[in-house]
Amino acid sequence: MSDYLVIVESPAKAKTIERYLGKKYTVKASMGHIRDLPKSQMGVDVDDNYKPKYITIRGKGDVLKELRKSAKKAKKIYLAADPDREGEAIAWHLAHILNVDENSPCRVVFNEITKDAIKESFKHPRSIDLDLVDAQQARRILDRLVGYNISPLLWKKVKKGLSAGRVQSVALKMILDREKEIEKFEPEEYWSIDAQFQKDKEIFEGSFFGINGKKTELKTESDVNDIKAKMDGNKFTVDKVNKRERKRNPAQPFITSSLQQEAARKLNFRAKKTMMIAQQLYEGIDLGRKAGGITGLITYMRTDSTRISETAKQEAKGYIEENYGKEYLGTSKPVKNKEGAQDAHEAIRPTSTLRDPKTIKDLLSRDQLRLYKLIWERFVASQMSPAVMDTMTVHLLNNDVEFRATGSKIKFKGFMRVYVEGTDDNKKVEDKLLPDLSEGMTVDSKEIIPNQHFTQPPPRYTDARLVRTMEELGIGRPSTYAPTLDTIQRRGYVTMDNKRFIPTELGTIVCEMVEEFFPEIIDADFTVKMENDLDSVEEGKIEWMKIIDEFYGGFSKRLEKAEKEIEKIEIKDEPAGIDCENCGHEMVYKMGRYGKFLACSNFPECRNTKPILKEIGVKCPKCKEGNVVERKSKKRRTFYGCDRFPECDFVSWDKPISRPCPKCDSLLVEKKTKKEAQVQCTNCEYKEVAQS
Repeated sequence: MSDYLVIVESPAKAKTIERYLGKKYTVKASMGHIRDLPKSQMGVDVDDNYKPKYITIRGKGDVLKELRKSAKKAKKIYLAADPDREGEAIAWHLAHILNVDENSPCRVVFNEITKDAIKESFKHPRSIDLDLVDAQQARRILDRLVGYNISPLLWKKVKKGLSAGRVQSVALKMILDREKEIEKFEPEEYWSIDAQFQKDKEIFEGSFFGINGKKTELKTESDVNDIKAKMDGNKFTVDKVNKRERKRNPAQPFITSSLQQEAARKLNFRAKKTMMIAQQLYEGIDLGRKAGGITGLITYMRTDSTRISETAKQEAKGYIEENYGKEYLGTSKPVKNKEGAQDAHEAIRPTSTLRDPKTIKDLLSRDQLRLYKLIWERFVASQMSPAVMDTMTVHLLNNDVEFRATGSKIKFKGFMRVYVEGTDDNKKVEDKLLPDLSEGMTVDSKEIIPNQHFTQPPPRYTDARLVRTMEELGIGRPSTYAPTLDTIQRRGYVTMDNKRFIPTELGTIVCEMVEEFFPEIIDADFTVKMENDLDSVEEGKIEWMKIIDEFYGGFSKRLEKAEKEIEKIEIKDEPAGIDCENCGHEMVYKMGRYGKFLACSNFPECRNTKPILKEIGVKCPKCKEGNVVERKSKKRRTFYGCDRFPECDFVSWDKPISRPCPKCDSLLVEKKTKKEAQVQCTNCEYKEVAQS
């Protein structure tokens, strides 16, 4: 019999922790929450101070039975769920079920799953933080009051399976508002003038700036012609040369939102995938007996703080000095968190800087390695010295017409030796050198190139952009971003096109209905205030029932009004223009979890469905009869196959090309690499660079 029982959420976490604690400890997993509000009813008594009705979650009976059995044998029970509101609530529910005194030192928390952190945390157990529990309970009850009141209304008036929630409704409105901006956008014409200059044998580029030292906008081709007419020949005088040294500081270590954004930019991960893999890295990976067995590789991944422990800083400092040199060490200035950050945990960082991604690459899956490498590089770079850039701006004059040429050179790479933060437009930092120019010199313009442009509408939201905007506005918290984006897509409110969110007709109807009858639900300012109120509950400054009562009074009245005034909306299916091959009725487009698909209009009598196939203009190389179409695998990966499947089983992960190989007449396919797209033969060694 073990003296102590430790309860965590997941088996992976249990396995890791049990190794560190020794034989006196038994570690069990609760598999997440044990109790929750019932799915079949509201579960909140609005007439009795919003008292929640908790029940054991269906399917958790065996887990609970095992926990009770182990609890009876143990002298002491420790509750070691994750160090956040949700984890605190799980611990509180477990305490109630297992008759553990919530005021006793039964709660153990740690920011990283390493031997030292675990052993230290068990030296300092505490009681359950009821303010944290109240904050989680308030959020859960608020979301239940909103969801379980508005969702049935949507089922009645629109269609079954819909939902509305505080954070998801605001996110949906942001996507819809952006779409309206794009639709209303009217492009405006503007022009630029580029030039190629020559100094001796060196060619460099510059752009038109203005006249008489004042920046001048070029709105029409006529404006461009006026500038060209004003210029006298092709000789330009170097009027000014500005040289300066510029420092570029490293990005701060990751918080939840910045990790999701950077993983979307650099790894093409959706927010949900990023958090799933981060959870695996946090809970522990088996590194083998020599390397310490199952070990947590990163600190807790739900955080809004960029704070770093002194121990982690010193270890990183030693690693940087040994591997790059003293000149690469950064200064230890205290890092300021963004306004409103809870600062409950450290930033997301490797549990040991010495665990270089290269040394454990064979022990991780491809995606685990890519995300770990991103986290490791970002943290190490954050502790390094700034990069130093030599910049040069040259002012070139021709009869008062001014062009400017800029150049830069990386003088000292600093943190850029390890990592450079990504951008939404994927611009890279590169040397752009200018010749050695000085004031009074004359250079020739080799070519003057006018360019017509039109202003572009604001871009649709990607995962990264939406998370960043929600964070900037204070909508939601680190734990809510990924599930929110997943929910609005699963409900069919948005689709993804080229990794960007586009609202569907259904999403537009739901959003407009909620906006008309429940304006506070969809109002960003209201959502931000509610998040701040929940933070105040966590800090013990306000009673949780008070914030729910303030909300529910007006909400319940609007609910009654909506029940009476909202008329039934019928969403008509869009005809596909083809007949069902099974029953002859017309096929229609329907919206499913993964976007549009074809279905028979005679449903439920006929249940025929088909994917919408996108032809790529290539005849099937195997059967010579069918056409190659784009398809999606179960994991949503694009592949190519014959439209005569199952009669013809041709498939290819690489996109087939319409022309044959010039060497052997076999099939050509397009292969994409990080550097460039290549066309390759499937039969011989022939290769060429793909045309963009």
